[in-house]
Amino acid sequence: MRVAIGGATGLLGTALSRSLTSAGHDVVRLVRGTPQTSDQRRWDPDAGRISGPGLDDVDAVVNLAGTPIAGGRWTKDRKAAIRRSRTTSTLTIVTSLAPDGRCQRLLNASAIGFYGNTGPEIVDEDSPAGRGFLARVVQDWEAAASHSPVATATLRTGHVLAADGGYLAAQWKLFAAGLGGRVGDGRQFLSWISLADHVRAMEFLLTSELTGPVNLVGPRPVTNAEFTRTFGDYLNRPTLVPMPLPAVSLLFGRDFVREALLAGQRVAPRRLIDAGFEFEHNTLAEALNALS
Repeated sequence: MRVAIGGATGLLGTALSRSLTSAGHDVVRLVRGTPQTSDQRRWDPDAGRISGPGLDDVDAVVNLAGTPIAGGRWTKDRKAAIRRSRTTSTLTIVTSLAPDGRCQRLLNASAIGFYGNTGPEIVDEDSPAGRGFLARVVQDWEAAASHSPVATATLRTGHVLAADGGYLAAQWKLFAAGLGGRVGDGRQFLSWISLADHVRAMEFLLTSELTGPVNLVGPRPVTNAEFTRTFGDYLNRPTLVPMPLPAVSLLFGRDFVREALLAGQRVAPRRLIDAGFEFEHNTLAEALNALS
C-alpha cells in the first residue's frame, strides 16, 4: 500500500510512518518546506496545493496536520490558527481526491474535544457535540472532512501517551521533580490512548470499511486524580501539590484552563471495539510501563 501522510513530522505522523515503512508499505510524507528526501512531497495547505502528482499516486491518505492545542497562550490569533490549520489542511486533502481515482481511503484527524465537558457521563460516537471553543473547532474540522469524495473516517483522538511527546511531554519534568499534582478537584475524566495503540488503530482503519467518527481512546478512562496518582507511582515521586491554576492561566489563558484542563471527557471506543480491534494497553499502568 502507498500512503500519504499529512503532519508526517509530528508525534503521530512520525510513529505511523515508521510503522508502515517497517511493514513494507510506501509512505509519501507531505511537508511544508522544500523536500529533502525522495519520500517527501511539498504541500501548502494555506494555498490549497500539493506539488507533483498531488494524491493521484497513493492508495490512502492519513491527515494528522494541525497546530498544537497547547503550543502557546490562547490569544485570538492563536485560536484562529488552531482552527485554520485543521480546516485548511483537511480541505486541501479532500479537494485533491477524486471519486474515481486510485485513492479510496482517508483517515482524517479529529479529537474528543468534540464532546465538550461530559462530566462523569460515558459518551460514544453517537453522542452529540458539546459546547465551547474546542467543540466548535472539531465540528468545523469534521465538516471539512465531510466533503471527501472517498471513504473517510474521522479519528476522534484522546490524550496520546508517549515517552517523547503528546500528553506527557509538558508534565514529565514536573512530576519527576515531585511537583506534579491533580488539576482542580481531580474528578474530571481523562480519556487516554498509548501511542502504540493509536498507531495500531490507524493501521487497522486503513483496511477497515468504517467511515464517520471513530473514537481513538483506550477502553478504561481515568479521573485526573487517578492519572496523577498512577503517573506519580510510575515515576516513584510524590503527587501532593495540586497544579497552580492561576500560574497556568497566566501562561495559556483562562479559556485553555477551563477547556483543556478542567473539562473532562469519559469517552468509549465503541466503534473500534465493535469492529474487532484489540487494545495492547488496556489500563493506564500498562501504557505507562510500556514506555520504559
